[in-house]
Amino acid sequence: MNRVLGIDPGSRITGYGVIDYAPNRVQHITSGQLRLRGETLAERLNEIFDGLRALVIRYQPGEVAVERVFVSRNVASALKLGHARGVAIVAATAEALPVFEYSATEVKQATTGKGRASKEQVQHMMRVLLNLSVAPPTDASDALAVAVCHSHMAATRRRLNAAAQAQA
Repeated sequence: MNRVLGIDPGSRITGYGVIDYAPNRVQHITSGQLRLRGETLAERLNEIFDGLRALVIRYQPGEVAVERVFVSRNVASALKLGHARGVAIVAATAEALPVFEYSATEVKQATTGKGRASKEQVQHMMRVLLNLSVAPPTDASDALAVAVCHSHMAATRRRLNAAAQAQA
């Protein structure tokens, strides 16, 4: 089994989800939200760093998957989100973990079959795929979806590598 930490970065709430995966199998380990209380952006970024490092130390993932920044019309929000994402990546690389990045469309396509799925559809699929009794909060379900997307992509990479080696 491989363990991955999925991260949905945010400057107010950062979602996280940890799963174990093997071919044709995913298992929920934990998920939740880092609710950032700092008054300044710098304080909140530090909370993201500390919170994610604590999760890495506690759950010992072998890989980290992070959602890529979606650039909206609000440039200030996109910049804050970019800072949060950067801190999440640094928290992972500080522990020498490989980081994989996926767009929201890739995550939704891999987990719901529709690249434009709603947050509610993602929540529902995380509940079903991970056999959860209740749907996690949206930030946590988005992070779980990033982790599940990574598990699918990792399986595809393994199959492609095996096929390439077989032909060599």
